[in-house]
Amino acid sequence: MRIIGLDPGLQRTGWGIIETQGSRLGFVACGTVNSSAERALAERLETIYQGLRGIIASHGPFEAAVEETVVNRNALSSLKLGHARGVVLLAASVSGLVVSEYAAKKVKRSVTGTGNAAKEQVGHMVRLLLPSA
Repeated sequence: MRIIGLDPGLQRTGWGIIETQGSRLGFVACGTVNSSAERALAERLETIYQGLRGIIASHGPFEAAVEETVVNRNALSSLKLGHARGVVLLAASVSGLVVSEYAAKKVKRSVTGTGNAAKEQVGHMVRLLLPSA
């Protein structure tokens, strides 16, 4: 089964696709969908939506795992992230994927053993688990 993991962001939405066969994991592809800060919000959201729709169509995942929203101290930043997250959920759902949402701490704990792991620790473990990533 193919699964796409999605990390919503207004400037950069990260994505990665793995394939599972029993307990074996395999790396398929990864990247980011980027939107320009100089463009209007609606155009940026459309860029994210269209980019993800193309990636999903190209790689054919069956399920999507989306990071839950992290609330920032800056309300405007949280609101903008919420817009991007909504578009990510919409793109996955409209594409017919089964969508699950996960807290960042849960993902970090699953990958590294601790929910407070730094990005570098998560990256290191991903490279160990998926050497071709």
